[in-house]
Formats: sequence, C-alpha cells, structure tokens
Amino acid sequence: MELHLLRHGETQWNRDRRVQGQCDVGLNEKGNRQAVELGKRLADTHYDAIYCSSSLRTKETAWLAFPDRHEDLVFVDALREIDLGPWEGRLHAEIAVEDPESQHHFWHMPHLFQVEGAETFFELQERALQAIRGIARRHLGQRVAVVSHGALIKSVLCFFEKLPMRDLWAWHPMHNCAQSIVQLERGGAGEILQYADQPFAHVKGSQVV
Repeated sequence: MELHLLRHGETQWNRDRRVQGQCDVGLNEKGNRQAVELGKRLADTHYDAIYCSSSLRTKETAWLAFPDRHEDLVFVDALREIDLGPWEGRLHAEIAVEDPESQHHFWHMPHLFQVEGAETFFELQERALQAIRGIARRHLGQRVAVVSHGALIKSVLCFFEKLPMRDLWAWHPMHNCAQSIVQLERGGAGEILQYADQPFAHVKGSQVV
C-alpha cells in the first residue's frame, strides 16, 4: 500500500505558538489557502480511500483539499494529535516558564516526556500505528491518503525509519500541509519515499543529530 500522510493547514494557534493537541481549532485564512493549494498539488493523484483525523482543523483541510470527495472521507478518532491534557490551549512560552523541564523534554528529549493527564510520545505512536495497520489491512495494494497532525505523522515516520523516540524531532520540519509518502509491504515493513514534500534521500542526507 502507498500511504500518503498529509498534515493539516495552519491555525491561529499554530501562529501564536499555542498548544493545540486535541482541542478543536479551525484553520485560519492562511491555512485555508494552504489546504486549497494542497488539493491542487494532489489533483492528478488518485486515492482509493481518504482517512482523516476527527479534529476540526484536519476535517477543514480535507474538505478543502478534496472538494469532490466529501462523501468518501472517513473520520477516525485514533488519528487525532497527541493529547496534551493540561497544556492544551496554553502558550508554549508560558509552559517554558512554569515547567521548563517538561518543555525541554517535549522538544529535545521526547522519549522522556511525561506530564500527568497527557499522552507520552510512545502512547501516541502506538495509537497511530494501530490505526495505520488497520487501514493497511483494508487497502492492500492501494493508494491511501491520511490527513492528520505533525507529531502523529512524525511518530509514524520515526517508526518506519527505525529511529528511537529520542530522534522524533531530528528530521526535516513537518510544515503545515506537508506531504509524506510511505510504501507499506504486507509484512508490516515500510519504506519512506517522501518526507514533508522532500525526497527522503535528500532529507536523510541532511539529518540534524
């Protein structure tokens, strides 16, 4: 199966550097434009199925990117972003002052990130992979789009590149409406073909460690 992982467009909370997690925040004007442009880039690509996180920002991205396929969209709770519990709705700058250790772990040592009431990155990755494996079983040999979120997509790509969780943020940034492509095999192995709009060989060659 050819899996296309698409991040949602920009929201005002993205611009404000406010923690979104599973909060329902819609796209801003720029995000709407990004989603429309994503649709134009994908216009010549046929998808046998389109799955989408049930969050508002991903739904709006999918509606704008696939205007002729609204009835085909399948919304899945398990594709939502990492649940950040008490952090959600707060500015990253505020959290950096109040809980600098956890903030440092989140961005620089994700394998150590643990906040009461929030998911760990390991829990996020397991949830995401269970959803992806279910999709793969239903669509063997097909091309499938999944509209989701930056951390969730990075956790999936981290798994297929066989990287430890501490390297989650090491690769190329996952910008809004970025497209990543993974070729999945029957046995569950996956080869990354494209990472955030860049050929993976190029991204891998410029890895930040």
